[in-house]
Amino acid sequence: MQSNANNTSLFDFHGRPRLLKALPISLQHVLAMIAGVITPPIIIAGVVGATPAEKLQLIQIAVLASGVCTLFHLYGVWKFGARLPAIFGVGFAYVPTLIAVGGQFGIEGILGAQLIGGITMMVVGYFIQYIRHLFPPVVAGTVVLVIGLSLYDIAIRYIAGSGNVDAPQFGELKNWGVGALTLVTVLLASQFGRGVVKLSAIIVGLVVGYLVALPLGMVDFGPVESAAWLAVPTLMPFEMEFHSAAIVSLVVICVINSVQTIGDLSATSVAGMNRELKTRELTGGLLGNGLTTAASAFFGALPTSTFSQNVGIVAMTKVISRVVLAIAGAFMLLAGFSPKFGALMTTIPYPVLGGATITVFGMITMTGIQLLTKDEMSARNMTIVGLALALSLGIAAVPSAIAEFPQTLQNVIGGAPIVVAAITAFVLNLVLPRTTLADEAREREAIAEADAAAARDARGEPRADGGRVASGVGD
Repeated sequence: MQSNANNTSLFDFHGRPRLLKALPISLQHVLAMIAGVITPPIIIAGVVGATPAEKLQLIQIAVLASGVCTLFHLYGVWKFGARLPAIFGVGFAYVPTLIAVGGQFGIEGILGAQLIGGITMMVVGYFIQYIRHLFPPVVAGTVVLVIGLSLYDIAIRYIAGSGNVDAPQFGELKNWGVGALTLVTVLLASQFGRGVVKLSAIIVGLVVGYLVALPLGMVDFGPVESAAWLAVPTLMPFEMEFHSAAIVSLVVICVINSVQTIGDLSATSVAGMNRELKTRELTGGLLGNGLTTAASAFFGALPTSTFSQNVGIVAMTKVISRVVLAIAGAFMLLAGFSPKFGALMTTIPYPVLGGATITVFGMITMTGIQLLTKDEMSARNMTIVGLALALSLGIAAVPSAIAEFPQTLQNVIGGAPIVVAAITAFVLNLVLPRTTLADEAREREAIAEADAAAARDARGEPRADGGRVASGVGD
């Protein structure tokens, strides 16, 4: 067996392959995560009415936080960190909740609630071995499904030209043309591409859409020209505000994201390392993710989570060398120190961004469905999923329906379908009696037999034991 010093294997977590050997796969991880990292801050900046400078700052710190978070989890500190070949960073899972909170309380309300949410995530990580059974696939899958469904309107607004439907050029055919071209490019690259092209389909779509948007006058390089080449993030660039409704919303989604983290880490260990996830790795991953989420709030970065698309790369390539993923994390870290890089990301036109990310939102939805199918689709589970979807999406579509509710409750559930779905699925999973498809089949057979026996008795037909039941008075 090779010593760690001489181990150059790509397929060993402690392997140290040469740079030229590791770089192409590291680039795949960067390309797979970069769109997912920059899009949430762009979306939230529009929701909270951030200035161009604040928008640039949110993107820059998101990129930096993703690099730091990935390196932290690869190497770990004490009990914190998964120490698995996984990519962590600012992700999409929180976006619908952040939109709801940011629309009411601004970026200050998001960061204050995020701090409490991160602490809650650490508590969950500490006790996860005792409460893991409370979040089966029927609960986690329902929430992930609602996350995907609740993001679709964002993608369509972006394809139409803006996050704001009142924007002057919203809905113009030019916007739809560029958005559709970007989407088609992503589909072609993902379905017919090979190697890096296939794995980086979203980036390929962004590049093609961007190049087409350039001569159409849809790209503004003003922010890039004025941005500095190097800048160090500052502590507390935004104030924190603590609102009970915002805190409840972020706490719920942070707990649910812990369940998604369990799934991603489990997939990494099983598919990439051919073994089950160890308890210390699970605990370390959740503790570390909670710590980075809470710490990020002090620098203006949004909550962090695992990146499922990078889990897919690990599962596909079986490359689990920590060095390979560390190079990707280091690139993100260095890019996060350059406002020029963040400013360049802000020049991506909305239609291009929408056309590229709508497929991501669709995959989130399908991930939720995959989680759901891990459980039997019994009548009990279908009741849980159906009712959670009906209440969460119904209230989100008609917010005026809860106008008479207490204001705090309106703030918690009015614009955040994920919170409603999570609470509904969690409670129903606890209170509804557990049944399997076999139980339900036996119950149906028993009812059918009882009905048949009652019908025979009514007709006075002999029973199977040779007896006879009177068909009327006087027999």
